[in-house]
Amino acid sequence: MTKSSYPDTHHDISSNTIFGFWLYLMTDCVMFASFFAAYVVLERGTFGGPTPREIIHLPAALVQTLILLASSFACGMAMLSAPRESKRKLLLWLAGSFLLGSLFFGMQWTELSRLASEGNGWGRSAFLSAYFTLVGTHGAHIVIGLLLMIFFGLQLYSRGFTAAVLRRLTCLRIYWQFIYLIWIFTFTLVYLTGGS
Repeated sequence: MTKSSYPDTHHDISSNTIFGFWLYLMTDCVMFASFFAAYVVLERGTFGGPTPREIIHLPAALVQTLILLASSFACGMAMLSAPRESKRKLLLWLAGSFLLGSLFFGMQWTELSRLASEGNGWGRSAFLSAYFTLVGTHGAHIVIGLLLMIFFGLQLYSRGFTAAVLRRLTCLRIYWQFIYLIWIFTFTLVYLTGGS
């Protein structure tokens, strides 16, 4: 594929795929906004259970944030390799993004599992219900992103730089950076305000 026929991988709203994907992300924004609002309302509803300050470990959350930032950066770097049609570089950056994203999810899963094993699960209080819902939904989005990285990486490896594969990788990049942005809001609202 020559560079003149290379599809635009920026936010091309004339593309039905990209436009439709942006619409999907807007629905996700509404969902997360609802979860943020519920968390703010229910944060003090501990019902004798632990408070945010008692369960939140700010240093661990900061490490998670930096790991997800590095993963988002690696995903962006992967897409910078696309115009040069460097399949090897794109796949290496994508693999780095995947490994960092997996590490982030592992830390998130460990935190939620620890809380549940200590008897501070989803059903203990309104606060914990809102906390598990918000953080757990974000974790589910991370898992979806990791699965997409595997699937689209395999497509790139087998099919090369086709227009369809590049559109999918563009959607993946937008999705992964959106998930990082949601985490920044989560980190600020839940961890910074609750852990201090």
